[in-house]
Amino acid sequence: MRISGLAAATGVPVATLKYYLREGLVPPGAATSRTQADYDDTHVGRVRLVRALTESAGLSLAAVRDVLAALDDPPTSRHDLLGAAHHALVAAEGDRAAGAGTDLSRRRARYLVAERGWCDDPLLVDRLAAQLDAADAAGVDVSDDYLRELAAAADQIGTADLGTVRPDPVSALRQVVLGTLLTDPVLLTLRRMAQVRASRETAGV
Repeated sequence: MRISGLAAATGVPVATLKYYLREGLVPPGAATSRTQADYDDTHVGRVRLVRALTESAGLSLAAVRDVLAALDDPPTSRHDLLGAAHHALVAAEGDRAAGAGTDLSRRRARYLVAERGWCDDPLLVDRLAAQLDAADAAGVDVSDDYLRELAAAADQIGTADLGTVRPDPVSALRQVVLGTLLTDPVLLTLRRMAQVRASRETAGV
């Protein structure tokens, strides 16, 4: 298909497609002349992925490049693949949760990780520590008991997430990265619904 057909298949304007091509977010098509190229279903899938990352997940182009780099060269080990996905997600989040946290928060984070038997990934430990500090600075009490309850719920979610991951590395990495980015808002909405349910039960209404 020509670029006009790619635009029709993806719902992305030709001008945007040309921008994606210039930026290297979408690979070039097969050249048919000096100024024209043919595109196929792989290009359709890539354009839809870039659009989902930029529009639905709200990532910057630099973050999209980090995610695409991980997708284009996925590790073969399922565990290493999950690690690559997490690093891509941390890169994608960028400065939204920057910093390593205070020593106290890092100790709390490491203790929780050890208690749950989780992987002691420095990037994620630092991210959790920084988030705990942000909550503390805002006057939000995240006690150790409350943190343990959140961690127990996260274990259940993590198990459910892994059940959606396909066997082949590219699909698996895509599911982990995109699935996490696009279902995080779903999780927030479900949490609020559950809060309303718990409040009603407590109030007896």
